[in-house]
Amino acid sequence: MNATVFNKDITYLPGVGPKRAKLFAEELDIKYYGDLLYYFPYKYVDRTKFYNIKDVHPDLANIQIKGKIVKFELAGKPNKRRLIGYFADNTGMIELVWFRGINWIRKSYTLDKEYVIFGKPTLFNKQINIVHPEIESLEEYNSRIQQGFEAHYNTTERLKKNYVNSKVIRKLQNNLLQEVKDKIGETLPKTLINQLKMSPLKEALLNIHFPKNQDQLRNAQYRLKFEELFYVELNILEQKNTRIRKFSGFHFEKVGTLFNSFYKEKLPFKLTHAQKKVLKEIRRDLGSGLQMNRLLQGDVGSGKTLVALMSILIALDNNYQSCIMAPTEILANQHYTSIKRFLDDLPVSIKLLTGSTPAAERKKIHQALLDGELQILVGTHALIEDTVQFRNLGLVVIDEQHRFGVAQRAKLWKKNTQPPHVLVMTATPIPRTLSMTIYGDLDVSVIDELPPGRKPVKTVHFYEARRLRLIEFMRKMIHQGRQIYIVYPLIRESEKLDLKDLEEGYDTILRYFPPPKYAVSVVHGKMKPEEKDKSMELFARGQTNIMVSTTVIEVGVDVPNASVMVIENAERFGLSQLHQLRGRIGRGKYQSYCVLMTSDKLSTEARKRIQTLVNSNDGFEIAEADLQLRGPGDIEGTQQSGIPFDFKIANLGKDSEILTQARNVAMEILEDDPELNKEEHSLVKKQLELIRKRSKNYSVVS
Repeated sequence: MNATVFNKDITYLPGVGPKRAKLFAEELDIKYYGDLLYYFPYKYVDRTKFYNIKDVHPDLANIQIKGKIVKFELAGKPNKRRLIGYFADNTGMIELVWFRGINWIRKSYTLDKEYVIFGKPTLFNKQINIVHPEIESLEEYNSRIQQGFEAHYNTTERLKKNYVNSKVIRKLQNNLLQEVKDKIGETLPKTLINQLKMSPLKEALLNIHFPKNQDQLRNAQYRLKFEELFYVELNILEQKNTRIRKFSGFHFEKVGTLFNSFYKEKLPFKLTHAQKKVLKEIRRDLGSGLQMNRLLQGDVGSGKTLVALMSILIALDNNYQSCIMAPTEILANQHYTSIKRFLDDLPVSIKLLTGSTPAAERKKIHQALLDGELQILVGTHALIEDTVQFRNLGLVVIDEQHRFGVAQRAKLWKKNTQPPHVLVMTATPIPRTLSMTIYGDLDVSVIDELPPGRKPVKTVHFYEARRLRLIEFMRKMIHQGRQIYIVYPLIRESEKLDLKDLEEGYDTILRYFPPPKYAVSVVHGKMKPEEKDKSMELFARGQTNIMVSTTVIEVGVDVPNASVMVIENAERFGLSQLHQLRGRIGRGKYQSYCVLMTSDKLSTEARKRIQTLVNSNDGFEIAEADLQLRGPGDIEGTQQSGIPFDFKIANLGKDSEILTQARNVAMEILEDDPELNKEEHSLVKKQLELIRKRSKNYSVVS
């Protein structure tokens, strides 16, 4: 590709100019020819079909008619004028209506000249009309770069106010392609294009903007999606190879006394097959002499902490220190308490370091770390402070790592000259396509079964009409000694969203469950940390029956006695978030229930989400469904992953087959030529370098 022409400022493209160029830069981040060319349509409309006016009715979607404006007429009151154009073909007449730009319309369009109009027919006063139709002369329609499927582009309110709509962007794409189409070079090797029977890049870019038919569009989309995903995968895999070559890992030669004593004498329950499989994978990594960089996925309650602890014991047996970093004090406390309980009287030194740790205690911890006396440090962001220095940090465990920024995680790696082994844990199930991209630099382990004795949570969907039945059920559960979460999406009432808000909900709950017979605590993100912790502590100790909360309880509360979760306005939550919230219950020996409360009116997508959760307890199945419904941009954690997720055309929810194919091709190329030094890979190497210039390299921090 001729880089010079694609780096040309769009100010100089016919139809743009300085004012529009400034708008494009500010609204769509389009500054250069290449940016505009790779600004792809979001939908296509078949513009090959014409309707006769006699066949037009208001139930039709957008339609296209060929004919003439035979008369203009002003209607309405002086301050609410509208312009009516009577548009006729040889089968009848239809009204065109404009409320804005009336003078401009009358000047721009000539009576009895042939035009093509496009828009949605509606019925008003028993007369079919089209409001603010797209309109162009028949000559203009015929002279477009290609006829067929018409591309539609996303725009913004500000652009529309400045008369830059989808039609204007389409015209600019036409101007651009006329200027650059003969300067578009290749970005993939010819052998690969032939092997996969793909369109050349020039043809693909032309047909993505101006396809004549469905086949041309499909071929263009495949070519551009494959290329985008191929370079993402090549980038990730090549960086992973570089890391493996660059960083040798600490060699944990033995499984020693601490691990064996714990396994034989302290293990609270039999490990599941999934836990055993994951431990083998981790053990293999730790003994390989290469730095471990592994992602451990498992639903809430699947036993990830126990696996992490047993990995830490291998590090201790080999005389290395370990640390666990969690995103909140509550979660750090939870890890610290459960690990201490697991270890019981084993000769292991463990401490907790958070923002609440007193200065004197901090000083002791810092010294004990440097002396090597302190073997395990559990904490929050406090672990990455410069004052925290280890004597020989061998293993780092990060819980719910998507809640940390890339730079924060990198600080932990730099506590040693030689990077420690890394185990990343998440209870957010990650769809396969995301784990191949966001976490493509990590080896993935999955705990896909719950410990024995755990009962699956029963999930039900209630509409508002069943509120009193829910209250009766809650009273029954409390009388049996159980505790209840009630989660709201908002803290205060919003004028824009008709939602149950937490404050109103709290007052309502107090009316149904009055003190002193019942005790209710409240937790939300606007509370001071100490207030929040105190309220959660009361609930954890069983001193309150009900916790009214926002989603701050999604991570970090472990109350086995809490067996009911009521989620208000469940239609307002994403699927993965609903599943995470549900994971707060079902942690004890009692049957647990999740009640999804919704309004009576649900969108089709909301109904699908609710039904998916009612039908499944499988986090991975739910995550895949969530990705399909919402797309990757909304999936929690993608913004902090360090991978550029502003895909121009690929969709991780829908393009998993292309992604798998792109990854396999990238792997084959790197197996044959790890550093891309062969002549046949020179184009690929060049493209990869260009892509890396546009995005920061976080390969060593995952």
